[in-house]
Amino acid sequence: MKALRCFSLLLSLSVVTALGDLSRPQNLSLQTLNTQYVLHWDWADDQQTAVNRTLTFTAQYLPYKQKWRTVCADVSERHCDFTDAGLNYWGIYYLRVRANTAQSFSSWTNISFCPDKDADLGPPSSVKLTSVKGDLEIVIADPLSSTNESMKTLVQHMHYLIQYWKKPEDYKKAEVLKTKNNVVTLSELDGSTWYCVRVQSCCDFYNKTSVFSDTHCTRTEGQTPYWQIFLYFLLLPVLCFLLGLVWFCFYKVLKSLKSIFYPNVQLPAHIQELWSPDSEKPQLLPPESPGSVCEHLDVISAEMDTVTDAQSLNSEDQDTSAPSRHGSGDSGFNSTEEDFSRHGAVTDVQTDDVCKTNRKHTEELHDGTLELCA
Repeated sequence: MKALRCFSLLLSLSVVTALGDLSRPQNLSLQTLNTQYVLHWDWADDQQTAVNRTLTFTAQYLPYKQKWRTVCADVSERHCDFTDAGLNYWGIYYLRVRANTAQSFSSWTNISFCPDKDADLGPPSSVKLTSVKGDLEIVIADPLSSTNESMKTLVQHMHYLIQYWKKPEDYKKAEVLKTKNNVVTLSELDGSTWYCVRVQSCCDFYNKTSVFSDTHCTRTEGQTPYWQIFLYFLLLPVLCFLLGLVWFCFYKVLKSLKSIFYPNVQLPAHIQELWSPDSEKPQLLPPESPGSVCEHLDVISAEMDTVTDAQSLNSEDQDTSAPSRHGSGDSGFNSTEEDFSRHGAVTDVQTDDVCKTNRKHTEELHDGTLELCA
């Protein structure tokens, strides 16, 4: 019996020693939205480095008059999600968490939780805004639970707070409307005016309010105000003037570019006259046919024709003339022969002059000047 008491005492001391090795988690808090519950905690980081490497946490909850149920076991994160733990929205629970290592564990840290009272209420899942005959129709979808059920089945006294205002103004000047309906019509609004709307979920029993939904804006139907019509007529001439100015500038730029890349330069009159089909001035010949400048000349030897004519004349003179005139005939023949010799020489010189002139004319044509062949 004495030995049993000693064993129990030693066991108690070992448990106390194990519990005293680690500090317990601190600052327990719940992050909630409708039926989503996440438990967060802090833990001192000034423990030994070797302990930090193997540190884990265990989180549990206690239903009413039941045993503790573990939701997160030996997790390294410093949060635990209780969304899928099956907590009743109207129940009362205790949540606890402790730190663990391979050699020891800390004491538990507890927190009480009642979802109906403590869980935050979410905004409407969607808001649609449409303009109908000058009024605004608002369609509100209920906030949803983690199982996609309407929160109205869990929150009996839930209603909506609607804020609406003209778009140029600030939401601080918004008008407020409370309703439990999911479809609301805003009437007596200004025509052809932009309005913005946002909706908030509320529960008066626990004084819970959600954040506002996204802001939605639309324009109401109606007759266009006279000042807008006047403004349109005022802006129309200005717009036409600006369009004309843009077109004029474009035309000027296009004309300048055309004058730069395609200049409109006229040839001189004396050059244009050369290319006219009625021009009497000789036109330039293409450089690839220089031979056509010279005319074809047939050179005939004048000396042979002269000798033949002289022989025929001498024969006639011998038949009709006396012997006494033989000497004079000889001298005449010599004189005639000399004349024809001179004439042949002159012909050769003229032929040479023509060819020289033609060659000179060809060279001048290649140099771009115009000469006439004599």
